[in-house]
Amino acid sequence: MTQLLISKALDQYSEQYTSDEMPVLAALNRETNMKIPMPVMLSGHLQGALLQMISHMIKPKNVLEIGTYTGYSAICLAQGLQNGGHLHTIDINEELEDICFHYFCKAGLEGKISQHIGNASEIIPALDATFDLVFIDADKQNYHRYYDLVIDKVPTGGYILADNVLYDGEVVLPEEEQSKNARAIHAFNEKVRQDKRVEHVLLPVRDGIMLMRKIAAD
Repeated sequence: MTQLLISKALDQYSEQYTSDEMPVLAALNRETNMKIPMPVMLSGHLQGALLQMISHMIKPKNVLEIGTYTGYSAICLAQGLQNGGHLHTIDINEELEDICFHYFCKAGLEGKISQHIGNASEIIPALDATFDLVFIDADKQNYHRYYDLVIDKVPTGGYILADNVLYDGEVVLPEEEQSKNARAIHAFNEKVRQDKRVEHVLLPVRDGIMLMRKIAAD
């Protein structure tokens, strides 16, 4: 995980015709690939640019990210924050806290990002805030739970993003051929499709991003 769902040539062409990575992101990309296990979990240039563009379009006051990893996507999502805006990011792996904070500081975002280390299912209910933008990119088995925990914290007109919703293309396989995570992701996609509180589009970027806009409270 995560394999390219389009050809390498098309992926490289897409990156070539996408704005260059910010230097701090390029440095974080290199260090993650050199030193951190499972660097494939990094959002990377193309997906990061999309997250950054979405953030600039929405201009959120508050952002919630579930799944920090080394902080690449958090830096991207923080680019469109309003003046005085803030991003909360949650990860269970305390060993990555220092590298995240180092790059948040290099990006000049240490005052705009709060890191939370622990179980997201326990942290989310304790956050006394509403979020204009939520990004779910953590353990796939709990996507449905995180969605339920954040939906009431997102105002009507707010947005939720979920990563890896194509799960290496496994979601289109017969159920008996899907991995446990792929089955969980497919169930999450079905949950979103049936939820009348949101309108949604599944973008086949990298490993798939579900983009949701909340249109009703109930």
